[in-house]
Amino acid sequence: MGEALALLSALCFGIADFSGGLLSRRARPELIGLIGQVSGLLATAVAAFLVAAPTVQTPSLLWGALSGLGTGIGVLFLYRGMGRGRMSVVVPLSDVGGVALPVLAGVALLGDRPSGSAWAGIVVALPALWLIAREGGGDHDSNSANSAVDGLIAGIGFALQNIALGQVDPAAGMWPIAISRLVSALTLFPAVLSTPQRFRVPPRLLLPAAVTGIVAAAAIVLYTLATRQQLLAIAVVLSSLYPAIPVLLGISLLKEELRATQVLGLVGAGAAIVLLAI
Repeated sequence: MGEALALLSALCFGIADFSGGLLSRRARPELIGLIGQVSGLLATAVAAFLVAAPTVQTPSLLWGALSGLGTGIGVLFLYRGMGRGRMSVVVPLSDVGGVALPVLAGVALLGDRPSGSAWAGIVVALPALWLIAREGGGDHDSNSANSAVDGLIAGIGFALQNIALGQVDPAAGMWPIAISRLVSALTLFPAVLSTPQRFRVPPRLLLPAAVTGIVAAAAIVLYTLATRQQLLAIAVVLSSLYPAIPVLLGISLLKEELRATQVLGLVGAGAAIVLLAI
């Protein structure tokens, strides 16, 4: 069950990132991210009232707040990078950072002990993630360099998000997730204030941005549930196979061509899923 939840999380992450990337090319990424986090806050607040929470203790709320800080940083730099560069650069860079650091933390600090096949899956997944969405061509202009840096910083933010959510007590229900959305929105708010025109956004983009935030919040909820039923290292890697989704959507909707290296990456991702699920 944990593996299925992590894969559903990956699906939601992939859809949200693809949508957020497209919207960030039509409006300021800081504002798109803020709208998404606010809508995610509303959705998770409703979920928090509906899901049982036998014991809501301060440590779980603090872990939720810390994860929200990571989410805010990750979303800000991910959307900024996708808005001014290629998704095929920013997404895998953020993903590799978001996977590698939690895996290391899970093994070194939390006592996670994946099986041999799971270790093999982790080893296969990391290069597969890079191959799935690696950049083609020789564009090395300043925007490409800046977007690559954005991707690396986003990866650090998402790593913090993943590690912190893995420490939340299941008895706290969805309240730490709601706190996480609140803090992530507060993290993005100063970035919006520092941009020209601040809160001006084309009305036609409001609903898509809000829906994107709800889908992203669903991804976080599914990821959190997965960590409660599976080792942190495995849940993180499975949920982080999401770069395959923007690639496939790019092929089907944007008519992008699939390179041989991406095919190899998708095959590797499939193998990693099998190995991690054994």
